[in-house]
Amino acid sequence: MNKYNSYKPSGIDWIGDIPEHWILSRIGRHYFLERGRVISKEEIIDNQGEYPVYSSQTENNGVLGSINTFDFEGEYVTWTTDGANAGTCFHRTGKFNTTNVCGLLSNKENGYSNLKYLNYLLNLGTKGYVRLDINPKLMNNMMGDIPVIFPSIFEQNQIVIFLDEKTEIIDKLISTKEKKIELLKEQRTSLINQVITKGLDPNVKMKDSGIEWIGEIPEHWETRKLKSVSDYITEKGIPSSSDVRISPENVEQGTGVCLNLYSEYDNEGFKFQRGDILFNKLRVYLSKVILTSYEGYSMGEMIVVRPRKINNQFLFHIMLSYGFINSCNSFNIGVKLPRVSPEVIFNSVVPIPPIKEQNRIVEIINENFQETSNIISLEKRKIDLLKEYRQSLISEVVTGKIDVRTNVN
Repeated sequence: MNKYNSYKPSGIDWIGDIPEHWILSRIGRHYFLERGRVISKEEIIDNQGEYPVYSSQTENNGVLGSINTFDFEGEYVTWTTDGANAGTCFHRTGKFNTTNVCGLLSNKENGYSNLKYLNYLLNLGTKGYVRLDINPKLMNNMMGDIPVIFPSIFEQNQIVIFLDEKTEIIDKLISTKEKKIELLKEQRTSLINQVITKGLDPNVKMKDSGIEWIGEIPEHWETRKLKSVSDYITEKGIPSSSDVRISPENVEQGTGVCLNLYSEYDNEGFKFQRGDILFNKLRVYLSKVILTSYEGYSMGEMIVVRPRKINNQFLFHIMLSYGFINSCNSFNIGVKLPRVSPEVIFNSVVPIPPIKEQNRIVEIINENFQETSNIISLEKRKIDLLKEYRQSLISEVVTGKIDVRTNVN
């Protein structure tokens, strides 16, 4: 790609050298800075409509909900002022609302700045100006002091056309790979749910289990209550600072993955050993279940299940399955904090194949899991590379390292 004929230092590390004729200035000189207002979830529920409410979140394009009135109309760049996403910018148009943790930028001078160009530029550098304390912040006065570079409006427009086209292609590639990953996960889950209730032989004679979520099972299988093949461990203790401490917040939803072995809970917990299953009885529908490969303490609402006379991996997959989770969830008590009693969980009926068959089913699940995980890891790496390329391309173009004027139709 082409470069400009001559450059000059900007004096800003994240911008670097810029084309000689570009202007270096500050946000506050060229843009009006505003702030959103407090908009509660109750207001959104009571006033549902067509106008989006943007918040500090970055998922779903920052949309918290929609109401029947709007506070802003036109073209803006919004940014998150508080929290983990502080400094994240979005280009907004039309009629909309923002919460009090969003700031807004709009042009003081018509025709001087393309706000989509500004959005591309700011997302490169605003994170470096966030005040990192107890609650990260990038307030209006701090945003106003951030440096900004201006090509001519003609160049800004061409940069936006170029980047819109290129990033759309990259984003579609990323989306395709993300959908592939989700499909692989769904196929893996479907396989597990199939083999733990129907076995591996599609030609085996079946019988009705008498349990709705299980349905038909191979004729030679049994069904038993969970308490007949496992123990409810209630031994308590106070963990030391070095002990593993698992609470529901540490467990990824629906995957059996523990994200953090050291919960912030420092009170009494239930002692577990290697091979035990931890099952979250609060909001069971979140499917927070793990099979431990270490010993420690279960904190909060996670009960300890100790398998006996059953393959612990087989029982783990049963307890993580859609059917078992949904069955337990149907016995929830409470509205704000729905939970299931341990008695309900341990009286739940589960399918029991012969132990050799349990072992073989677990082998097949593990083989499939490893194969699928390898593919997912490869796809995630490709996504990371695409995101890195996207960010690098934007940086090179909006700071003038690449001249795209001749590349735009």
